[in-house]
Amino acid sequence: MIAAALAPGTWVRTLVPPPDFAAGVTFSRLPIAHPGAGQVTICEAWRLTSTNDHFGGYSALAALSDTTLVSISDRGRVLRINLDEPQRPRINMGFLAAGMAAGDVLNKHLTDVESMTRDPQTGQFWTGYEGENAIERVNAGLNNPVRIRPPQMRGWSANSGPEALVRLADGRFIVLSEGSTQWHWRNLTYPGLLFAHDPVEGGRALSFRFAPPEGYRPVDLAQIPDGRLLLLLRELHYALPPRFTTKIMLLDPADITPGGTWSGRVIATFAPPLLTENFEGLAVWPRRDGMLDLWIISDDNLARFQRTLLLKLRWDPRREPLLPKEKARSPAARLAPNLK
Repeated sequence: MIAAALAPGTWVRTLVPPPDFAAGVTFSRLPIAHPGAGQVTICEAWRLTSTNDHFGGYSALAALSDTTLVSISDRGRVLRINLDEPQRPRINMGFLAAGMAAGDVLNKHLTDVESMTRDPQTGQFWTGYEGENAIERVNAGLNNPVRIRPPQMRGWSANSGPEALVRLADGRFIVLSEGSTQWHWRNLTYPGLLFAHDPVEGGRALSFRFAPPEGYRPVDLAQIPDGRLLLLLRELHYALPPRFTTKIMLLDPADITPGGTWSGRVIATFAPPLLTENFEGLAVWPRRDGMLDLWIISDDNLARFQRTLLLKLRWDPRREPLLPKEKARSPAARLAPNLK
């Protein structure tokens, strides 16, 4: 009786509104007071909002052209963004693997996409599933899924699985976990795998460790035309409310060795007073002038105190030229652009 008297909310509740699956997405352009983030320039910034229950939680990003992006959420929802007219972006929403049964759509373990990569020649996509520690291949229409759970990923944490995934231009694949199994004070290293070919076709991979800047975790990978990779990194700062900072690192896949530790050099940091959020998706598109357009999108975790932000960045890879050892080992000159 005392508990009932002190907790009227248990008995009197506000009616929950019915789900909204029809609302569109609103783009709000954000001011850029501080455009510089290390070597990277922030060109455009938008906040995306919607009351649609399918909206939010975007963890993976791919560029189909210089103005067309595809993002997948950790609930298997797909957001197609067309920025041909930046003042009037066009949005389409859907599901990954449109033929998926309704029950599967609601099962987060089957839809928890955290990473994505694409073959620009065939249009095929590969996605990494955190809860299942699985990799799935779909066609250009995001249908006909084929999924595998690589044996070497089965021991990865269910909440820190294939967080970063990239298909290299030579057909190899790199997968990084954001869950560490090695602890040295705050200097964590994270497990990584290098597959010689499509992991969905099976076969063991070369195992290595990734060493990030202190406090940061790997969240997305993309290859640039000279063969090197850009890695998006995130740090969670425990506060009320929690906040995030972000780094972008440049790495060379030729530095990966069996059982070795892989790392690179930081080219950009996003921390106050710059725009910050839980950025988890990274995509790259080359420009004719030799510079690169980079896109990053944030996962709002469906939380009221977080935002879905989309940033367009610009970076000149010539500011970080190939080192002598990279020139000797990297297949850069022979690689066609591989766009994530």
